[in-house]
Amino acid sequence: MGEVIELLSSDGFHLDAYFATPKGKPKAAIVVAQEIFGVNEHIKEVAENYAADGYAAIAPALFDRVEKGVELGYERDDRAKGAEIAFNQLEMSTTIQDLRTSAVYMETYGRVGIVGYCYGGLMSYLAACNITELACAVGYYGGRIVDYLDQSPKSPLMLHFGELDAHIPMEDVEKIISDKPDIPVFTYNADHGFNCDHRSSFNAGAARLARERTIKFFEQELCS
Repeated sequence: MGEVIELLSSDGFHLDAYFATPKGKPKAAIVVAQEIFGVNEHIKEVAENYAADGYAAIAPALFDRVEKGVELGYERDDRAKGAEIAFNQLEMSTTIQDLRTSAVYMETYGRVGIVGYCYGGLMSYLAACNITELACAVGYYGGRIVDYLDQSPKSPLMLHFGELDAHIPMEDVEKIISDKPDIPVFTYNADHGFNCDHRSSFNAGAARLARERTIKFFEQELCS
C-alpha cells in the first residue's frame, strides 16, 4: 500500500501526492498524472501497480490548488466537476510546475518518466515538452493534445488512444501522427478510459496490450 505525502512546489505551494514504492530497490521512478477525477482509487491503484513492477511511483494531487482532497467517481456530475477544475480553474503553468516538482522529488530513485490518463494524458504530453527532468513520457487518451502541436516533446513519448473515443476523434489522432511522425502512437478498438476497470468503458484486452507496450517503453528509456 502507498501513502499520502506532501510536496513543496517551487512557488511555496504545498500539495499532496500518493506515493508507492516497490519491496526492493526501485529500478526507476514514474510520475502518474491523474484523470479529471482527481487522485481517486483508480489512480492510487495505477501507482501501486507500477510499484509492483519495481518502480517508485507518485501521483501528485494536481487539483489541490483549487480544492484539496478531490476524489471523484465516474458519473456525469463527477465528470462535470472534474472538467471544470481541470480546464477552467487550474492554470496550465502551475500544473506543469507541480509535475516538475514531482519529477524532481523522484530523481532520488533513478531516471524519471511520466504516465498520464485522460487529462493526465494531455499533461504528460505537455510535460514531455516542458520538463527537462523527465527521461520519457506516456499518454493515455489525452484530449486536446491536438491543440498543442506547436509544442514538441524534448524526451521520448508514447501515446495510446481508443478508436471508439467520442471525446477524441480519430481525425485528431491522425493530425498528431501527421504532425509528430516520430512519436509512436497506438490505437485500440476501445472507448475513452479503456484502462480504468472502475469504468464501464474498461477494455481488458486493450488495457493489457497498452500496459505491455508502456512497461517495455519504460524499461527501455528508464532502466537501460
